[in-house]
Amino acid sequence: MFFFDSDPNSQQNDLLATLDNLIGNWENEVVEFKEANNDYDREKIGKYFSAISNEANLKGIQFGWLIFGVRNKDKQILGTDYRDTKGLETLKQEIAAGTTGSISFIEIYEIYPVVEGEKKRVIMFQIPAAVTAIPTGWKNHFYGRNGESLGALSAEEYDRIRGQEKKDWSKQFVEGATLAHLDKAAIQLARQNYKLKMNRPYISEEVDRMSDAEFLTKLKLMINGKLTNAAMLLLGNEDFDYLFAAAPEASWRLYDSSEAIKDYEIFKIPYITVSDRIFAKIRNLNYRYMPNQMTLFPNEIKQYDTWLLRELMNNCIAHSDYTIGGRIYLNEFEDKLILTNPGSFLPGSIEPILQPSYNPPFYRNQLLAETMVKLNMIDTQTMGIRRAFKIQQERYFPLPDYDFSTKRQVQVTIYGKILDLNYTRVLYDNPSYDLTTVYLIDRVQKHEPINKDAVKYLRKLGVVEGKVPNLYISAKVAESIDEKAQYVKNKGFDDEAYKKWIISYLETYHKGTRREFLVLLDDKLPATMDAKKKESKVKNLLQALKNDGLITTDSPNKRLANWILTK
Repeated sequence: MFFFDSDPNSQQNDLLATLDNLIGNWENEVVEFKEANNDYDREKIGKYFSAISNEANLKGIQFGWLIFGVRNKDKQILGTDYRDTKGLETLKQEIAAGTTGSISFIEIYEIYPVVEGEKKRVIMFQIPAAVTAIPTGWKNHFYGRNGESLGALSAEEYDRIRGQEKKDWSKQFVEGATLAHLDKAAIQLARQNYKLKMNRPYISEEVDRMSDAEFLTKLKLMINGKLTNAAMLLLGNEDFDYLFAAAPEASWRLYDSSEAIKDYEIFKIPYITVSDRIFAKIRNLNYRYMPNQMTLFPNEIKQYDTWLLRELMNNCIAHSDYTIGGRIYLNEFEDKLILTNPGSFLPGSIEPILQPSYNPPFYRNQLLAETMVKLNMIDTQTMGIRRAFKIQQERYFPLPDYDFSTKRQVQVTIYGKILDLNYTRVLYDNPSYDLTTVYLIDRVQKHEPINKDAVKYLRKLGVVEGKVPNLYISAKVAESIDEKAQYVKNKGFDDEAYKKWIISYLETYHKGTRREFLVLLDDKLPATMDAKKKESKVKNLLQALKNDGLITTDSPNKRLANWILTK
């Protein structure tokens, strides 16, 4: 159910989906809606920060939300002008000045859902859960919630938080470790990444003035002059990895077509660079495929998306159970990569993570995960796995496969080729399918079981045929030559096809005007386009080719200029 409209091309779609889910399935204690028309008392914000932070801790989730611009009574989106001109960034510092441990919002998001055709400004304050065993206070008072009521944190809840056992391996100290045991180049890279992530000139200047000890203390990698496991893991010199009870290691292994190991290499700390060092070994070849029956030219992409690989590899680093030893492995096969890391998968299953409003449990290595976010190594919205799935969906590739059958190990498989062309064609023809729908279709192509409701849902969409358990994907195609011709006329071709026609024209005639290219492509552009849209399309194609360095004009006079090849 959607409570508002949104632009399907909006970069805020994940946040809009989160807002929609919070409105429809909200939990009283960890979500609060306020109209906040023009202003809102900072003292009340501080009290809600304390209450939601404590309740998130007690519920075992990582954060809660304070939402401005939504009426609490009926959840109607009204919009808000709160700090519309003053800016929101300073609020983080104002709240930090009054909270326990100077903690503040994870992030503040301004989003714009569309209600009855009008964009409404909504502010989403992401509030972190209280740190293990330390209740979050506001000006030395501790708040909690009973349903929608805001009040003092009860004595029982206060004791429950205070009595929590500290299990964060990454926050424990490495006996005997000093700054001399760290890698200088790794610390310098950490400084650069932190400045890039923060993206504030005054923060960059502050970091540049800091000593290494001050910088590590700021990141909480050094506490009271002692180095944590997270510091040594991310920034340590490999010559001193013996300081760990069990030295962390990662390994790359290359398998041939018979799945025999052809080559391998073992990587040690510092882990801030281990992903790049391992990825340098991977053969990321070009892969060509036809995503649709009516496409004349194949797509050509790399087998693996670089961002996806980095996110999943760094997730292995963040979530490994370093207390049980073992290595992180990246096993490379001809058509897939398999990543494994020691430790169980805390969410339990992959399905909840695919939801836009997924609220993760506490990280096994809380300090390590928080630091990796600050160093731009993993996703800031705790949505990295979901984004990795979205990348494969947009490439029309099989989704990653997670295997939790081994309780002390997590395994994920990333595919570098098409498994079922019908799956690819269904995704190509239905880009609006949400990730949960694509996940179900992906399970069908991999012959994995799905429940009766899911089968019924996919049949209604018309994308599966056969009887359970022998389901298969059915990509709808035009049945007659006339229908196929009309399909092409209505849909048009890929941009790459249009560009190739323009290049071919210039190779033959050496120059051409925009009007000539419009005539060339007129009957190839979608029949649903009017003359103005076709003219705009041709203009954009020419500009794209110019940006790619393939064509240019032969005169500065735009009215008289011809387009020519650059070579």
